[in-house]
Amino acid sequence: MTRILVINPGSTSTKIAVYNDEVQEMVANIEHPAEIISQFPDTISQFKMREETILQYLADKGYSISDFSAITGRGGMILPCKAGAYLVNETMVKRLSENPITEHASNLGAVLAYELAKTARVDAYIYDSVMVDEFEDIARISGMPKITRTSASHVLNSRAMAMKVAKKYSKKYEDLNFVVAHLGGGISLSVHKKGKIVDIISDDEGPFSPERAGRVPCRSLIDLCFSGEYDKRTVHRMLRGDGGLKAYLNTTDAREIESRIANGDKYAKLIYEAMAYQVAKGIGELSTVLEGEVDYIVITGGIAHSKMFTQWIIKRIKFIAPIEIMAGENEMESLAFGTLRVLRGEEEAREYIE
Repeated sequence: MTRILVINPGSTSTKIAVYNDEVQEMVANIEHPAEIISQFPDTISQFKMREETILQYLADKGYSISDFSAITGRGGMILPCKAGAYLVNETMVKRLSENPITEHASNLGAVLAYELAKTARVDAYIYDSVMVDEFEDIARISGMPKITRTSASHVLNSRAMAMKVAKKYSKKYEDLNFVVAHLGGGISLSVHKKGKIVDIISDDEGPFSPERAGRVPCRSLIDLCFSGEYDKRTVHRMLRGDGGLKAYLNTTDAREIESRIANGDKYAKLIYEAMAYQVAKGIGELSTVLEGEVDYIVITGGIAHSKMFTQWIIKRIKFIAPIEIMAGENEMESLAFGTLRVLRGEEEAREYIE
């Protein structure tokens, strides 16, 4: 029996799960009230509060911290790293605590895992950090020397679902080529070439999504920025948070939009189908990175539950490669299963070095 505790911090909540081998025993989303969160000057200072909340919740459910074989946190804003597992060490904790690349709730994942694991006298891990970077050099060129393309996508779920498809067909992930589309609040696409994510379309350079504008015409954006009508923060919100479906239809809920379409709302259908159209364009774009040698196209994320939306994509890309729908976010499972592979000796955890 291998029991793993998984910790995935969000801005106002901490999601935890307990896995016994591949079986999820418990999952919970522990909410942190705004009046408590507002007492802290930054994310990392919330550490003790969140640690105590996790321990109390586990105790209420009959778990002791000593019950776990390993503890895994969501990978935060460390320096660019390889895909897969990393042992959480003092260097990583110091980076996330004192000098993270960006302020983000996920920075608490490794720190919480590390401190709890010390108490449990087991190892702490992260798996498929958001900072995974395995780009080929040619993929980094943007067209402007002052701007370098960087690797930032939904690595955790995208890679896990590609691995699951490979396993479904009794093949190795490292032997196959995939294009993966992650459809969530933000949409990103990635190309997996024989086990490495060598290029992506990030959520700000590709399809618009429920709350993000995606790729927009540059000259028009520049004009908007210098029009004098909007400040920098407002423009950022127009691109991330208030863009996409929210800007066009005043909602981010795909189910609500599909209900409006069923009731004859032609404008809602136009916008919703346009989002699928752009996803299909992105999949086609990344297929050229593999020179057409695509083994599988994987469509994942929450919106992949929608048959209407995925069928719009499929009709445009079915000529490229076989398509697998792997709906859902699957983050907790991805973290747990990655750690389980390490504990079973199927993968090796890397050491984080700066």
